[in-house]
Amino acid sequence: METVGWADVQTFVVSSVERPATVKRKRAVWGKPAVRVHRGSRDLRILAPCAFLGTADTQQPGLPSRPGHTLYEADTRALLCYVEPAVDSAGELRHDVRDGRGECIGTVVRVPRKRGPFKHTWRIEQPGHPEIVGRNEWASGDAKEIAGRFAAKIFEEVVDSALSGGEGGDRPSKPRSLEWRAENKVVMVSEGSDKVTVRDGWVDRRLAFAFALLGDR
Repeated sequence: METVGWADVQTFVVSSVERPATVKRKRAVWGKPAVRVHRGSRDLRILAPCAFLGTADTQQPGLPSRPGHTLYEADTRALLCYVEPAVDSAGELRHDVRDGRGECIGTVVRVPRKRGPFKHTWRIEQPGHPEIVGRNEWASGDAKEIAGRFAAKIFEEVVDSALSGGEGGDRPSKPRSLEWRAENKVVMVSEGSDKVTVRDGWVDRRLAFAFALLGDR
């Protein structure tokens, strides 16, 4: 399986699938859990690994993180980074992320819901850069942007209801989308915690990987 470099990855998923099922490939081919990047044509798509998740067999002794919160480089199997257990700070759950030498490269913070209809939010603190705040797409941006999204959502629900005879339909619910903003610029977006797209080059991909490993729960 082809491997790709992790440092400039844009869109990635966390998955054990190496070759997804397509029109020309009737069955998916499975591999090791990894951070993976889409490669190839739509009908012959592969999910190339850029970092492998740790396992009970491969975990380096002495690391404070559990195997599923540890990543190894796909080309050398050297330790890439690991996510430390949460430290509660005034209700916020702070996860320091450390590189293969044990140096802290940033922190992923789960921020509890304070009020309103929305769930918890997230924040990424990367030294030397503005903090990145992950917010529900319906609450991200200025008032005009929020109003436009709300109108589009209402229209989508009306169409879904009409197509399903008013019964609400049987479409599975989608994972929530987050817009990650730094100084009011969208630098990353995520769908659930498995599919993440980094839009700005200065964002340390290892911190984006760390969010995906933690899971948007």
